[in-house]
Amino acid sequence: MTRPTSHYTDCTPYITRDDSTIRELLHPQHHPVRNQSLAEARVPVGGETLLHRHHVTEELYYFLAGSGEMRLGDERFTVQAGDAVAIPPGTAHSLLNTCEEELVLLCCCAPAYRHEDTELL
Repeated sequence: MTRPTSHYTDCTPYITRDDSTIRELLHPQHHPVRNQSLAEARVPVGGETLLHRHHVTEELYYFLAGSGEMRLGDERFTVQAGDAVAIPPGTAHSLLNTCEEELVLLCCCAPAYRHEDTELL
């Protein structure tokens, strides 16, 4: 059986299709979760994720540090540490880091994140 826990330092970061750096903290490929995944994402100072959408996956973002501009469909708005954003399946979205520190967030995906469900726009 896979472990139901993980530790941050044991999670190797990688680049997603939208060009953000993430660490999968919990994912069905490595943990006994079935319907979702939890990752930390980081956008560097001045960085921006590519505009994209997920056809099946619903995402929840919770911002831990920094601030930036979120594009969600036709809307653009400021996000900062303490904010939470719901991203329905099929909704175009991206993040722009507008501050002088790394933009850090938790991302919960249901079903779990898969590169194949990410369409770049």
